[in-house]
Amino acid sequence: MTLRTLLATTALTLIAATAQAKDSIIVAMQLEPPHMDPTSAAAGAIDSVLYSNVFEGLTRFMADGSVVPGLAESWEISADGLTYTFKLRSGVSFHDGTSFDAEDVKFTLDRIRAEDSQNAQKALYAGITDVTVMDPMTVQLTLDAPNGNLLFNLAWGDAVIVAPESIEGIKQQPIGTGAFTFSQWVQGDRVELARNENYWGEAPALASATFKFISDPTAAFAAMMAEDIDAFMNFPAPENIPQFEADPRFQVLIGSTEGETILSTNNKMPPFDNVLVRRAVSHAIDRQAIIDGAMFGLGTPIGTHFAPHNPAYVDLTGQSAYDPEKAKALLAEAGLAEGFETTLHLPPPSYARRGGEIIAAQLAQVGIKAEIINVEWAQWLETVFRGKDFGLTIVSHTEPFDIGIYARPDYYFQYDSAAFQDLMTKLNETTDPAMRTNIVQDAQRMIADEAVNGYLFQLANPVVAKAGIEGLWKDAPTQATDLTGVSWSE
Repeated sequence: MTLRTLLATTALTLIAATAQAKDSIIVAMQLEPPHMDPTSAAAGAIDSVLYSNVFEGLTRFMADGSVVPGLAESWEISADGLTYTFKLRSGVSFHDGTSFDAEDVKFTLDRIRAEDSQNAQKALYAGITDVTVMDPMTVQLTLDAPNGNLLFNLAWGDAVIVAPESIEGIKQQPIGTGAFTFSQWVQGDRVELARNENYWGEAPALASATFKFISDPTAAFAAMMAEDIDAFMNFPAPENIPQFEADPRFQVLIGSTEGETILSTNNKMPPFDNVLVRRAVSHAIDRQAIIDGAMFGLGTPIGTHFAPHNPAYVDLTGQSAYDPEKAKALLAEAGLAEGFETTLHLPPPSYARRGGEIIAAQLAQVGIKAEIINVEWAQWLETVFRGKDFGLTIVSHTEPFDIGIYARPDYYFQYDSAAFQDLMTKLNETTDPAMRTNIVQDAQRMIADEAVNGYLFQLANPVVAKAGIEGLWKDAPTQATDLTGVSWSE
C-alpha cells in the first residue's frame, strides 16, 4: 500500500467515523422533572422526557395529534360501548427483561384507579369498573357508561404501562417498554437515555439522547449559540428567535401546542368566589399586551379553555375584551370599589414570570394589588396544585383536550358546577361527532360566561435546533419530546 493510498484510506475512515458519530443528541428543556413516574404526578416535564421514549401506553399520540395503536395492536368495542377488548402486542419486554402482558395492563389501570392513587388524571379513568385478563395477550375493560374519549385518554402519559416488578423504584429508575432505556439522572443537570437494543418496534436512529435542563432564558440562548446543545424544545427566549432564523447553523420550528395559558383563579377563595370579581379580572387583562410583552408576539389569544386549532373551538375573546372601566364597575358592583389584595404565584417558565409582571401591572390599574410570589416548579405543585393555597397563578395546561378538568370540584382552581359536570358526563356518553362538538362548544361558553379563569393565550411551540436534525415534532399535541423518529441528515 502506497503512502497516498494509506492517507486516503485513513481520511475515509475518519470521515466514516465522524458520520457514524451522529447518532446522539442533546436536547434542552427549561423544566426538570420532579421525578420519573408520569403516572403519579401532574408535572408535564416528566412526559416531556419519557413519553414514547421510555414509556408506552395501549394507544399513543402521533405528531399530528392522531391516536394510533401502541402496546395494544388492535381492539374491539361492544355494541353498547361498555366493553373494550384489547389484543396486545406479543414479544414485548420491559427494559429489565420482564415480559409485557395483560397482567401489567391490569396492574397499571388498577393502580391508577386505586383509592390512594396519586395519578393526576385519575378522573379520566374512573369510569373503568373492571379490568379483566382474558389471556396473556388479551385484556378487557368494562365501563360504567359509554366513553367516546377512552382511546384518547389511554394515550395520555398518565396511562403508560408500568410493571409491578419495577414500580417501587420507578421515580428514580423508570423502566418501560419504549425505544430508549433510562441510563442516569444527574439531578439539576440532565437525564441520559440509550437505545433499547431489544425494542419490539422499529429501532430509533439515535443510539443515545441527553435531556439538559436550562431554566434561565439567557443561559438557553448562550448554550444554543455556542452549539453546546443540539436542540431546545419550547425555547424560552422568544426575543432571540429572529437571530436563530437568520443563522444557517440553525432551524426554527414554530408550531402550536395544547397549552392553554391561563390566569388560574382560586374559585373558592374570597373574593374570587364572586363571579363579578372574576369577570372584573378578565376585563382587566390585555391579552395582546401580554403576548407581545412576554412572548414577543408568539401566541394566539383565547377566551376559553380550548385550543384554537381544534375544529370545535369557539372564539369567545370578545366576551372578556380588555376594558378597565368595565372591570372597575364590576368590582364596585361586587362591593369592592376600592379594590383588594391577593397573591400571584409564578412558576419558572417565561410565560409565567414575564407575563406575571405585565398582569400584575394591569390588575393594579383597576385596584387589584397582586403580590408576586416566584416559586420553583416543585413548590408550585405543592403549594398551588395540591395545597390550593393561592389567589391567582399563571400556568399553561398542556394536556390535550383537557376541558374536562373543570368538572372536578377538587381540582386546584376549585370550580364546582353541577351543570358543567352534567355536560362532561353527557360528552363521555356521546359518540356522534356532531353532537360531541355541540356539547364541547356549550362547555366552552359556560366556563367563559362564569370567568372561571382568566384565559390568556394558546402557547406556541418554538423549537430551535441545529440544521441537520430531522424528525422533531413541530407541533405539540401532547407533552412529549418524541425522539423515536429523530435522526441526523447525511
